[in-house]
Amino acid sequence: MTETLPMFPLNTVLFPGVTLPLHVFEDRYRALVQHLLSVPDPADRVFGTVAIREGYEVGDHGAQSLYRVGVRMQLNEVESNEDGSFEIVATARDRIVLGGLETSAGFAQGAVTDSPDEPHDGTAALHDRARATFTAYRAAVSEMQGTTFEGSLPRDPGNLSWTLAAVAPLPMAERQALLEAESPHARLELVTQLLREELRAINVIPSLPATDVARTAWSPN
Repeated sequence: MTETLPMFPLNTVLFPGVTLPLHVFEDRYRALVQHLLSVPDPADRVFGTVAIREGYEVGDHGAQSLYRVGVRMQLNEVESNEDGSFEIVATARDRIVLGGLETSAGFAQGAVTDSPDEPHDGTAALHDRARATFTAYRAAVSEMQGTTFEGSLPRDPGNLSWTLAAVAPLPMAERQALLEAESPHARLELVTQLLREELRAINVIPSLPATDVARTAWSPN
C-alpha cells in the first residue's frame, strides 16, 4: 500500500531504532514541522527520510539525487526558537521505499511503501560471529583512542542487525547497503564482513582508524 509522507532528505543513512536531533531552520523544513504539529494525534506525526546521494540538505540547489530506500520517522520532541527555527528529536521506526517526490506543497512529499524485513534471522553461529566481530572492533578502537562504546548488544537477531548497522563506522554507500539488506541474516553477514575489513585496516595502519565515526560513543538508548 502506498501512502504520502512529508519528506526530509538527510546527508546520512538512518536505521530503525536510531534517534536523531535536528536543527530545522530552512523555510521548507519549518513548513514541514509546522504541518506535523497541526496533526492532532502525536502518534501520527511521522515523516520520511532518505539519504542524499548527491547534493545538500539545504540551499537553493538542495538534493540532486536521492537513495530510494529510507526510514519512516516519528516526531518525538519539538522546541520552537525565537527566530522561527525548531529543535526537534525524531526516531526512525521502520523501512520505506520512496516511489516519487512532489514539492508543490511548500515542502517535499513522497509516495512511499513499507519495506519490512524478510523473516530470515540466520543461525546462532552467525549471531555469535557478528557479536564477536563487533566486540573485537570495539576493543581495537578503544585501545587506540580511549573510546568507549556503551551498552550491551541485543539478543534478538533483528534488533542486533539494526544495532550493528547503526554503529558500524562505514561510508554512506555501505551503510545504505546495510539498510537495504533484505533480512536480519543478510544484514548480519554483511556487517560482519565489513567490520572485519575495518579491523584489517586498523591492523595495517593502527594510527588511522577507518572513519571518524569510530570516535563517537555509542549507546543503545
